[in-house]
Amino acid sequence: MSTIAVFGAGVMASALTNPVRDNGHQVRLIGTHLDDDIIDAVQAGRPHPGLQVELDPGVQPYHFAQAEAGLAGADVVMVGVNSFGVDWMGHQLVRHLRPGQRVLIVTKGLRADAAGQLSIFPEVLRQAVGQLADQVTWSAIVGPCIAGELACRRPSCVVFTGQDQASLDLLAGLYRTDYYHVWTSTDLVGHEVGAATKNIFAFAQGFAQGLLQARGWADGPHRMHNYSAALFAQGSREIHDFIRLLGGDPATADGLGGVGDMYVTSVGGRNVRAGALVGAGVPFSEVRDQRLRGVTLEGVAAIGVVGQALERLTAAGQLSSQAFPLTRFLYRVVSQDAPLDVPWSSFFGGQA
Repeated sequence: MSTIAVFGAGVMASALTNPVRDNGHQVRLIGTHLDDDIIDAVQAGRPHPGLQVELDPGVQPYHFAQAEAGLAGADVVMVGVNSFGVDWMGHQLVRHLRPGQRVLIVTKGLRADAAGQLSIFPEVLRQAVGQLADQVTWSAIVGPCIAGELACRRPSCVVFTGQDQASLDLLAGLYRTDYYHVWTSTDLVGHEVGAATKNIFAFAQGFAQGLLQARGWADGPHRMHNYSAALFAQGSREIHDFIRLLGGDPATADGLGGVGDMYVTSVGGRNVRAGALVGAGVPFSEVRDQRLRGVTLEGVAAIGVVGQALERLTAAGQLSSQAFPLTRFLYRVVSQDAPLDVPWSSFFGGQA
């Protein structure tokens, strides 16, 4: 039996307690300083507030003040915070991580330096822990997996990715069940870039819904699937290009960690809702400051990070101004309240 310490009690990290508990392993769910209500609910046997599902009664809940005890002796440490907490998480790993542990990361995103060079979050966390980084293994979970469905044990297919195949094989064995299907890959960069950038294009998938409402077509028999499909296809093309830019295998974009993940993120959620408001004619600044104030929009945050990085790389002559036309357009929408004038002719390599 192995011990898995899940640091962060959000919906995805909490749902991921199911497979390992079903396989008979010990699970400790450690809340951050923002998760007290969740940990209180789990301790009382009530449904998880975000999932509206009761966790396995064998899950052992810990408040943040008990983090040291929760992490002590764990074989696997899962990083389950959202993308805005990655720096905070790095500080916690410095304090609590021990040599020989296996780090498994759920958090998705990219970090850009002053020159516009992008880094995946596993690398950000590796740098945060310094010399300890080489004394643990680093792996991540990617793929189309909605937390609520996993909490209800509905089938999901994912990829465990990292640079150490032996660790991937061990971790996959801990988590595989008849509903949670795991593949492994050593293309950590490709999978993490795909998982981070697909959130960018999920925002654009909300546009059609808003346009239908704004133009009075919402109750008509015809939708805007053609419009959404073209945006999805260009998003897929740019995921391939982002993976190539950061040194991963572009073919990774064809699988679960690329278009598979983009599909499931595009069918709903907060980023799609924000896109629908923009499609209806609401300037993004109003969406951010009024309509969805206080709502975490990780996809929009990714647009800001990546869009600014593209501008810096282009200014330095490292990237063509014609590259990533959809991402650049979305960056103008969220940073400058640009109107929804999609640059169709620049897509797919440009119209001949």
